[in-house]
Amino acid sequence: MHFWAMILEKLTILNYKNIGEVTLDFSPKVNCFIGHNGVGKTNVLDAIHYLSFCRSSISTTDSQVIRHGEEFFMLEGRYSTDESEPEIVYCGMKRGTKKHFKRNGKEYRRLSEHIGLIPIVMVAPADNMIIDGLSEERRRLMDMVISQFDHAYIDHLSRYTKALQQRNSLLRQEAEPDASLLDVLEDQMGYEGECVFAAREAFVNELIPVFQHYYEAISGGCEQVGISYESHCRRGPLAEVIRRDRFKDRAVGYSLHGVHRDDLLFTLGDHQMKREGSQGQNKTFAVALKLAQFDFLKRTASRTTPLLLLDDIFDKLDSVRVERIVEIVSSSGFGQIFVTDTNRDHLDKILARSGGDYKISEVKGDW
Repeated sequence: MHFWAMILEKLTILNYKNIGEVTLDFSPKVNCFIGHNGVGKTNVLDAIHYLSFCRSSISTTDSQVIRHGEEFFMLEGRYSTDESEPEIVYCGMKRGTKKHFKRNGKEYRRLSEHIGLIPIVMVAPADNMIIDGLSEERRRLMDMVISQFDHAYIDHLSRYTKALQQRNSLLRQEAEPDASLLDVLEDQMGYEGECVFAAREAFVNELIPVFQHYYEAISGGCEQVGISYESHCRRGPLAEVIRRDRFKDRAVGYSLHGVHRDDLLFTLGDHQMKREGSQGQNKTFAVALKLAQFDFLKRTASRTTPLLLLDDIFDKLDSVRVERIVEIVSSSGFGQIFVTDTNRDHLDKILARSGGDYKISEVKGDW
């Protein structure tokens, strides 16, 4: 099976976070950013993420990415592909206005149309929240991967969320809500939610063996790990499950059942990962999960090899696990890689395996 790659050749950044103005040219294989903490290495990776997902991986609102004291930001990426003309992706936004996203000079009507064009997987320190954080972190993980290859999923999730918000609004009002209107919203939540559930379940079932393969490869096979998907959809038709507790939902003022409460249970041996895992095991778990996502997207997102962003990936890992990760990501199955680190030694190991096709940038924070 042929997998084609989209390579980021050039990136222009203007007024993005702590970066004033810079244009960077990249190697088609390995690109390293070395520097102390706080100089802006992660912000380069975040800008690459923004051009794929139409949003930052860190900041919750678009206005937060505009550099202090400036009125706008702009990103532009030039991508080459195996089979077509170069792709130019542009994003710009002035404070107080909506952002503009363009592909080859043509503005998107809906940002969701862009998601999946440039598949991407980012491994970052915040990934420990997938294990330690709230269930919403684990749902976001599923949503980010599935939305990159299944646009219908984005629509189902959007319609479900809208119906959920309307139902919650009715539940909170002082007057008794219209029962027939609640029926309509619950039926919609049931239908859209079951579509979301089916996509998530298929994704998790396919992800598990690949994830376990990567975890075993990094850990040396000395630990048993597992993932299980928990959802109210397993209790019967979702509309009925939601409707059954309408009285209780009215008392608390929000919907207690639905796919907005789905979760992934991570295990180490017979115990929950979040309770038993060491920092190194948690980091290994998160990295294996992201590498499995990479593998999944490569096979599903129009058979396009994703960009792989590795932000401070080696922190909290022993040298043996670092070496094994380096071995994995240096193999031929991976395409263009972007790595940040404060430690030049780690990067030299990667570069020694990269066949000489790499570029190193020392970041000093004076962009």
